[in-house]
Amino acid sequence: MAAVNSRSYLLVTGGSGGIGSAICRHLVTIGVMPIVGYNSNIQQAQNLAEETGGFALKINMDNIDSIKVAVQTIEDEIEDGAELVGVVLGASPPPDLLPFSSLTSEHLLNQFQINVIGSHLLISILIKRFFRGTRSGTIIGILSQAISIENKLPTTGMGAYVIAKEGLKSMLSVCSAEHPWLKIRTVSPGFTKTEMLKVFDPRYLEIMQTKSVFATPEEVAEQIINEIIS
Repeated sequence: MAAVNSRSYLLVTGGSGGIGSAICRHLVTIGVMPIVGYNSNIQQAQNLAEETGGFALKINMDNIDSIKVAVQTIEDEIEDGAELVGVVLGASPPPDLLPFSSLTSEHLLNQFQINVIGSHLLISILIKRFFRGTRSGTIIGILSQAISIENKLPTTGMGAYVIAKEGLKSMLSVCSAEHPWLKIRTVSPGFTKTEMLKVFDPRYLEIMQTKSVFATPEEVAEQIINEIIS
């Protein structure tokens, strides 16, 4: 990452969510002002921006025009001498809890549009407009422990979500191969105490909590901040 100073900004997509909000607050502790990306929760984003000294940014990762307008807004909002130093890809739809054979193209497209297609477009524009000029930039992708890791099979029953997160991982790998000067990292949280847990049956969550401790958004944010500053 470029040298951090009081005029450094970092975009957090899904910045008004549980993990995103925690990331924005932690960024302030390392001297970086957050750009709080949001799609619908404008009040939370504006409150968080006021709290942290950053600014709220409407960015619908499911919409090409919204992404392009958002990047132009960043250029307009960041003052002369300031710098966009990176992006955390935190926006993601909740899992569709369905067996593999029940998934439809709509389920897959919904997950892919935000996690892969929208993220690819955003990164591509940021490289051209911000990162290429300084030959620096940090990109953090939030994956999931639900995906396959080494000899571990993926979690069943949420196929579209898992496939999209695997796609995000591969997309970032390709980006890293073609732009080795970028700092590209991923984190893979397990169950985290956010609103996304509401899609799961409470009885299932009780069982899972006997197997592992659920993380807090702050704990995940700390892990991401460590990746940013390392």
